[in-house]
Amino acid sequence: MSTTLLEYYEAIERASQDMLEAARNGNWDAVVKLEGACALLISQLKHAAANQQLATEERQLKSRIMQRILVNDAEVRVLAEPWLEGLDHLLGGTSATLH
Repeated sequence: MSTTLLEYYEAIERASQDMLEAARNGNWDAVVKLEGACALLISQLKHAAANQQLATEERQLKSRIMQRILVNDAEVRVLAEPWLEGLDHLLGGTSATLH
């Protein structure tokens, strides 16, 4: 059974939500692992998108999913900044900033 494009978007959304929960719990190892899972899903999505297209209704759903992914990502970044600054301090560098 082939995976539809929407299934990829939904899987990425679930992984981004899991990343957010892990970040809220301070489980940065899990955040890093989930980030890798997201990267793999995105790669698979790009490959699948070369052969599939979304219908109009699916594009609307994709847009809502993408908005939720971006909100999750933004919150993970906010939660990660103090952790990254602390890590940078431990390594003896200057303050880290996320862009």
